[in-house]
Amino acid sequence: MHVELVNQPGNTAAKVSLRPGEVCTAESGAMLAMSSNMQITTTTHKKQGGSLLKAAKRLLGGESLFLNHFEPQNTPGEVWLGTDLAGDMLVMPLNNDNLIVQGGSFLACDEGIEVDLGWQGFKSILSGESIFWLKLKGKGTAVLSSFGAIYPIEVDGDYIVDTGHIVAFSETLQFSITKAGKSWLQSILGGEGMVCKFSGRGTVWCQSHNESSFGQLLGPELKVRG
Repeated sequence: MHVELVNQPGNTAAKVSLRPGEVCTAESGAMLAMSSNMQITTTTHKKQGGSLLKAAKRLLGGESLFLNHFEPQNTPGEVWLGTDLAGDMLVMPLNNDNLIVQGGSFLACDEGIEVDLGWQGFKSILSGESIFWLKLKGKGTAVLSSFGAIYPIEVDGDYIVDTGHIVAFSETLQFSITKAGKSWLQSILGGEGMVCKFSGRGTVWCQSHNESSFGQLLGPELKVRG
């Protein structure tokens, strides 16, 4: 599976090239276009395994219930993938590494990647973000998406990140939910609220835009349907 990203970083799309026998698993509704020899199988789990329980868990993580599996027939083929919100994508090679992904940021992977759910505990409720984050593990290629630009921050020690701007992070990092300012009043008045405090060594991938803030800004401007 070879992934080429085009029109980065504002309106990125992924061109996924597959050889016969290779399978790309993608979120439901992500397909923009594909070659005519591409066969699609829709399931609630991995093509060669998984269960309804895992599908239900993925739904809790902010992803869709159904997955589409793209496989070219007889000759190489390609499928183009996109997202609902404008932004960037990241091709993430995994070599038996574990990666924690914020709900909604997973776009696609090959057969070597297992998508499971990671319980982040009740502390995540306080942050206003999902309490279930996806865990990607195995060996292969995954594609992540972001709202706006995406950029890595290398952590060695402690680092503070706004919870709404996290795309993914290394499982080697520990995190705790805390206030942004010295006091709760400062955190609320400053508009920062809750943040993640990461500790250890690893990478945090952040997005430049916040979906929740965008929704709050746009919502009052939408007309009520009659």
